[in-house]
Amino acid sequence: MKQEPAAQNSPPASPTSSQPLSEDDDAQALWIFGYGSLVWRPDFAYSDSRVGFVRGYSRRFWQGDTFHRGSDKMPGRVVTLLEDREGCTWGVAYQVQGEQVNEALKYLNVREAVLGGYDTKEVTFYPQDTPDQPLKALAYVATPQNPGYLGPAPEEAIATQILACRGFSGHNLEYLLRLADFMQLCGPQAQDEHLAAIVDAVGTMLPCFCPTEQALALV
Repeated sequence: MKQEPAAQNSPPASPTSSQPLSEDDDAQALWIFGYGSLVWRPDFAYSDSRVGFVRGYSRRFWQGDTFHRGSDKMPGRVVTLLEDREGCTWGVAYQVQGEQVNEALKYLNVREAVLGGYDTKEVTFYPQDTPDQPLKALAYVATPQNPGYLGPAPEEAIATQILACRGFSGHNLEYLLRLADFMQLCGPQAQDEHLAAIVDAVGTMLPCFCPTEQALALV
């Protein structure tokens, strides 16, 4: 099964295409919004990427993960979107064109739907540099109806679960910290109180959870 590649320290840059895109490719363009591991590990070919946000949703660590960041016995905690009238979730939108569309959707169907339990939803994405020019994008959202859904829990309980779990793509703590790093890169206007509370809880628990050398090895 294909695994996520090595992590990046910043939002992915647009790749260089080996062939010029035609007008037909542009007509078949699709934007895909990532707000979890997709912000640093898209792992599919794309033509453009933009940092920005969607309104009306809040990010929550309410989805269980038994493959990438956990196991059947110890599910990890990963993010989904919760409808929230006052919410705002930052992430990265990727544009795929032509043959990239089918390739990306085929890959994401396995990574997000089959292995992750996510469904697709259309959202309105506002690029950070041009928020007055919103884009329609496809997002993968885990709803309470999927069998892996864990739902709400105190941030301290979520932090404890994250510290204990590991999957095929790495430790659950790495997932949390990579996402926190991304939010810092977005600037002070990007806020996520839920994420920040879990990071703070992890910071408090980590020295007691394992020795410093082991803690550093987790990330």
